[in-house]
Amino acid sequence: MSRLLDFHETTVSPSYRIFGLVDTSIDTYAPHADRSQWLLSAPGMVYLQVPPQVIRASVRLESWSTVPPPDDEEWSGTEEVEVELPGGELALETIDGGQKETPLILPSSGLYRMRWQWIFNPAGGAFTSPLAGIREPLPMPLRHEEKLNGADQYCLVQIWRITASDDIVEEPH
Repeated sequence: MSRLLDFHETTVSPSYRIFGLVDTSIDTYAPHADRSQWLLSAPGMVYLQVPPQVIRASVRLESWSTVPPPDDEEWSGTEEVEVELPGGELALETIDGGQKETPLILPSSGLYRMRWQWIFNPAGGAFTSPLAGIREPLPMPLRHEEKLNGADQYCLVQIWRITASDDIVEEPH
């Protein structure tokens, strides 16, 4: 059974339409990533692209013992990514603001899976996609309004440790 091990809530002001979660033990860099994807990742870092209308994002980081239970709520977006966290000490990072260390405790360094889920504040009007080649309005389900706390966007980031064998599917003989 999956257990919530730790959580941390904060706000961040994205810059250049991104913010990220990074491992403080390594030098991060802007990955040459597919800008048509919401999450941009490289070893030790995951960045979320955000609409240009997002000035302030409320973020909840959660550390889990295993895969967290699925959430049946509607979100504007949900993405998952696998990332190596060699040091296990995390910080939220923006290009203009640098790193803001988070007290989130992870079980150990190693290979992790992250589930990023987000919604936008309907009071902010229409939000347009930051993805390359897409300029359509984004879905804005009416859920989680209390979690926005006046921010333009709310993000829930769930993190759990995996092993390389978790992704290997045994073929029947």
